[in-house]
Amino acid sequence: MEDKRILYVSSEVVPYLAENEVSLMSYDVPKMINDQGGQIRIFMPRYGNINERRHQLHEVIRLSGMNLVVNDMDMPLIIKVASIPKERIQVYFIDNDEYFKRKATFSDEDGVLYPDNDERAIFFAKGVVETVKKLNWVPDIIHVHGWLAGMLPVYMKHYYKDEALFADTKIVTSVYNQSFEGTLDNNMLKKVLFDNVPESDVKMLETPDYVNVMKASIAHSDAVIIASENLSDELVKFVEASGKPFLPFVDKDKFAEAYTNFYRNQVL
Repeated sequence: MEDKRILYVSSEVVPYLAENEVSLMSYDVPKMINDQGGQIRIFMPRYGNINERRHQLHEVIRLSGMNLVVNDMDMPLIIKVASIPKERIQVYFIDNDEYFKRKATFSDEDGVLYPDNDERAIFFAKGVVETVKKLNWVPDIIHVHGWLAGMLPVYMKHYYKDEALFADTKIVTSVYNQSFEGTLDNNMLKKVLFDNVPESDVKMLETPDYVNVMKASIAHSDAVIIASENLSDELVKFVEASGKPFLPFVDKDKFAEAYTNFYRNQVL
């Protein structure tokens, strides 16, 4: 994978958030490619429970300052950056006071999902793409982890479909069983349609539960990785029926070779 450019877009990454299946793989996979001589970037949201001082985040003024429109509202984009110690891996943080200031990731202290998680996902997707455009950094692969990053493939295939920068970029989505209860905002479909995404392609977002958010992500990806051993039958069947190249689940100790071969032989 030497000199291949891979952009990792994740809702959670260690060491910035607690260890779980998504956050660990969102660190281990980029580290593996970095060790192989690949060029990588990681993007994640800058949640309010990330300790900026401890992790030495700092704002990148030249990248910040633009406004992104979400559901007809202008939302300022702030970009922060940090390096994972010892790994020389740069992590970019998508920030906005309205969406990411609160002191938790997806839900409040009572475990209730934030009502604007759908807008946060849209803002995150747009923020990543706009920042990569400003960096003028052309990824060979964009690899998506976690449901809050799930709108990125949708926006890449529709909202940004005419961006020459990404003409040859392939999108891979890792599907986990790390989900959420209930649904996101019932008006999510309307907000996505506001960005001229064809309704027929995202009809499943009428009921924006975890499975349907992931189905939208899978449907707009070029390849899929089943990243959890106990993924729901419904999602496994959807992946199999999609006709896209997919990698079945592999154990953590064997993922390096499997992911590398999948990138090389099925994606690129």
